[in-house]
Amino acid sequence: MKIRGFVYCSVLASFFLLGFLQGSVHGRPLLTSLPAARPRRGDAAPFARWLVSQSSWGVLNTISSEWGGAPFGNVVSFSDGLPEKGKGVPYFYLTELDPTASNALKDNRSSFTISEYNLGTCGKADPENPTCSKITLVGKLKQIDGSSDEAEVARTALFTKHPEMKTWPKSHKFQVFKLEIENIFMINWYGGPKPITVDQYLQAKMKILTFIADTTA
Repeated sequence: MKIRGFVYCSVLASFFLLGFLQGSVHGRPLLTSLPAARPRRGDAAPFARWLVSQSSWGVLNTISSEWGGAPFGNVVSFSDGLPEKGKGVPYFYLTELDPTASNALKDNRSSFTISEYNLGTCGKADPENPTCSKITLVGKLKQIDGSSDEAEVARTALFTKHPEMKTWPKSHKFQVFKLEIENIFMINWYGGPKPITVDQYLQAKMKILTFIADTTA
């Protein structure tokens, strides 16, 4: 009875997969990209890039100009590029009505922290457990010229990941900022932070799982 049940489930799963693969326009090959594969923990630079690319928000820290230089952390949305095509550099959509942007325009020293816990891939581990990865990117938070090509690319990346941003009040004068990374701190296992240079991080490649279904038959 168990064998018959297993065979039935296997056949049913095959039909679902076949239907998914044939969901393209009839007669055309279907190229499907899945989320980037989670790198091995020992591959520090690709792992860091994966963690940043798959995330959508974190805590952006600036130097408070209002509270005597105290550190000020703020939850913000971000994007490092189009889905599965991230470049590793975080872009933000900020307004000077919020302390983060106004702080950065006075003192651009900043850091940005992301936790793997938000991705739901930590299992039952506590967010502070070393097996639940976290990364802090340290550098300078700078506003980008709103009319530049880079700003246009950044807005496309931000609005793709966060469509609601397009509806935010124009009167708040949101502008694109980016973090120019100078140092990287990441823990993704026991034994302390992984040594990663900025060049290693930016040049790392992520593996995108793809498969092609030929529906021309």
